[in-house]
Amino acid sequence: MSFPEQTYERAREIIARYPEGRERSALLPLLHLVQSEQGYVSPDGVAFCAEVLGLTKAEVGAVATFYTMYKRRPAGDWLVSVCTNTMCGVLGGDAVFRTLSEYLGVGHDETNEEGTITLEHAECLAACDYAPVLTVNYEFFDKVEPDTALVLVKQLENGERPAPSRGSRLCTLKEMSLQLAGFADDRRDAIGDGPAGEPTLAGNRLAERYGVSVAVFDPATPIPTHADREQKK
Repeated sequence: MSFPEQTYERAREIIARYPEGRERSALLPLLHLVQSEQGYVSPDGVAFCAEVLGLTKAEVGAVATFYTMYKRRPAGDWLVSVCTNTMCGVLGGDAVFRTLSEYLGVGHDETNEEGTITLEHAECLAACDYAPVLTVNYEFFDKVEPDTALVLVKQLENGERPAPSRGSRLCTLKEMSLQLAGFADDRRDAIGDGPAGEPTLAGNRLAERYGVSVAVFDPATPIPTHADREQKK
């Protein structure tokens, strides 16, 4: 396929974020950009990235095949990732994946017949304190069970966008890919709100209770920006 001019404009905007001579660093967001157009990184998407960055298709393909967030075949609007690593697995993640796999009639990294939902194992979603977890387009649903996960998937099938346990409102894989390319989500109430969950704060609560802190750490110390570091050179 040929990409529209808007995609070329966005590509130029992405590339301009990087210093001269380091334009190839824009490859990761560019891959998200083409995925936002097609729902996956197609051969045409690889060729597009190679064209705008002056790389070979082999160089682009090597990166696109390394990261699991880039899909190499058409994916559904809803990417359901079930953590089946040790903690989530023994607490019910394996049963959740098995239930969804049987209901959707698909296995790992496969899309249902309607083309709307892609199911995958996730090696770890870095949320062991909420285990077992799954994500829908990288937004978390905590402490899921087979029946609650099934209700969630049925809601997605019905065109609903159930609220994640924490984080931003659900958006489609294409919408999410555009955000990962570096473009803001303009939907009303799109930004996540609310405090961190109690399991996440448990360690901090204990540190406060027992007066534990990092040596010589001053929380009031400002974090230097890139401009600050450049001025010191």
